[in-house]
Amino acid sequence: MSLTTSLLLLAVAVLVGLVLHGRWRARQLATQQAARAPVLAERVDPTLAPDAAADSASDELPLLRAAMAHRRGARLDALVDILAPLSLEQPVSGDMVLQHMPASQRAGSKPFYIEGLDADTGDWTPVRAGARYSEFQAGVQMANRSGAINEIEYSEFVQKLQAFADAVGAAPELPDMLEAVARARELDAFASSHDAQLALVLRANAAAWSAGFVQQAAARHGFVPGAMAGRMVLPAAEEGAPPLLTLAFDAQAALADDPQAAPMREVALWLDVPQSPESAEPFPAWQQAARALADDLDATAVDDQGAPITLHAYAQIGQELAVLYRTLEQHDLAAGSPAARRLFS
Repeated sequence: MSLTTSLLLLAVAVLVGLVLHGRWRARQLATQQAARAPVLAERVDPTLAPDAAADSASDELPLLRAAMAHRRGARLDALVDILAPLSLEQPVSGDMVLQHMPASQRAGSKPFYIEGLDADTGDWTPVRAGARYSEFQAGVQMANRSGAINEIEYSEFVQKLQAFADAVGAAPELPDMLEAVARARELDAFASSHDAQLALVLRANAAAWSAGFVQQAAARHGFVPGAMAGRMVLPAAEEGAPPLLTLAFDAQAALADDPQAAPMREVALWLDVPQSPESAEPFPAWQQAARALADDLDATAVDDQGAPITLHAYAQIGQELAVLYRTLEQHDLAAGSPAARRLFS
């Protein structure tokens, strides 16, 4: 047997061992199914058609928000997180706990959080120095745009959580891994069927543009530089909220020493629907920005097939979005809510 084949077999054995160990640990620690975790009863068919029956959506994804109602200040959410309570025999100091927090609060592509019940205020908060905690709860996010949590990611979460629990003297209760992963897949199916990111392309009618010209035009309409080269964003009115719109163009052109040497003929205007509340009117802002930039740049707004976007097309998209907004609201995942922003990220 060659060295390469031996190493490959060893890697497979280690991977299988991790999955089996995580499954054994989860079953061993789980004395009961966490009552806080929601069960997603049915898979939702993907549709954004205007005639979709939004009034039946509440039967497709039961909500158990009541189980979270008593948790003042909690960030964890039973709708999007696999929850694991950690009980203590007596309160512990936040200073001690901070010394044992996991170095990275991620399990694969999924973030996880640890909250403490402040013994003095009765609030659930991120662990901080100077406080005393009588209980903890951890949660790993079931799904995001990278997909549902898988067995390996869940095993990583269990291992990190067990190490934390051992260090602070806590007893964790974990749901069965297979059931938790199944719930995550149902949530991911719902999210995939009800996600919406709108994009149009502004295509030059005549002369190409420099990056500076595009940036100046966008700035006149409220756009500011984004965190990445080739990005400008229209900030939301809510402080700390994701941007309302994103204007994307060639990053190499934006970084070029001589902007005139890197002409562009297209820019894209994005609207990430679940990230902004309907009340902020992101869709009208998307249309208005498209028209204003098209005028300033002497461009035509086209879809992904290169066809000009008509008023009829905007109206049809608006009707479909109205159905989507109602469906998300009925499932307690209203666009712009903390749970929606986490799930659709």
